[in-house]
Amino acid sequence: MNDNSAIIFALCSHIGEDEQIKPLEPREWSDLAKKMMERQMEPKALYQLSDPETRDALDMDDAALERIGRLLNREASLAFALNHLQDAGVYVVTRTDAQYPRRLKAALGNTCPPLFYYAGDLSLLDRPAVGYAGSRLITEEDLTFTRDTVAKTVRHGFIVVSGGAKGVDSTAETAALEKGSAAVSFLSDSLLRKIKVPQNLKALQKKNMLLLSAVNPDAGFHAGTAMMRNRYIYIQSQATVVVKSDYNKGGTWSGAVESLKHQWAPVLCRNQADIPGNQALINQGAIPIDSQWDGDVNQLLASRNSTQTEQLSMFS
Repeated sequence: MNDNSAIIFALCSHIGEDEQIKPLEPREWSDLAKKMMERQMEPKALYQLSDPETRDALDMDDAALERIGRLLNREASLAFALNHLQDAGVYVVTRTDAQYPRRLKAALGNTCPPLFYYAGDLSLLDRPAVGYAGSRLITEEDLTFTRDTVAKTVRHGFIVVSGGAKGVDSTAETAALEKGSAAVSFLSDSLLRKIKVPQNLKALQKKNMLLLSAVNPDAGFHAGTAMMRNRYIYIQSQATVVVKSDYNKGGTWSGAVESLKHQWAPVLCRNQADIPGNQALINQGAIPIDSQWDGDVNQLLASRNSTQTEQLSMFS
């Protein structure tokens, strides 16, 4: 970890969090980073400046200056915690690192996490991927559709991106690994526990898996965090397959609607008449697919774009 990354880790990590001093949240770090950029300062300058110099350079009040100082003073305890994580196979990548997820940084800007904890091969982020999402209340038919569709997209050179949750996510992940492909999972909790799953440990050792989490590696489930990480799946994908969505509720619905709104990536939605949530997403612009689709994302998108261009030309 270089000096700039160490600064971000000290200021933003929630490891060993003290109730008396809260780490910076993503937007707070972004505001501070913007001030430093405007003054042509690197983060590591915070280690080099005195308190009066920091106050003057960054226009801080006393409370903010004290908070920054106390966070930076955690260096020794954080170094110990980081060594412990690395012994378990968990590392840290920050927004100043070249290996940070570029698609997230480009799409989310100041709201993307200051850091990710990760295990596995970060180069998997550079491979074309199809995301998979689905509600937790699923049937065997839903899982069969997931497995079959993963087999098709893998055949066309796409790895899988998911949230690592039970159901569609984990089924897609397993199907990709069984086909000799790879999987990237953005986790909302329990990174340390997920590493210990035998299938995952084997895949991590073979560099066929990447697990990332914006929260502490031992953090438990939190609904807000789970909703937030859904956007990472859509952004990291060339397209995301929605196997099953509840109507107007749940993380699958909100993630798909958000992606459609911001046009992060095309949403491919299973066209099933008896799933109201899926039909509503298709009405909002998701691309319908079914079991007859061959998994060629590029051809599907090119064909759709061509059709839309022809339709527009009819009225031009």
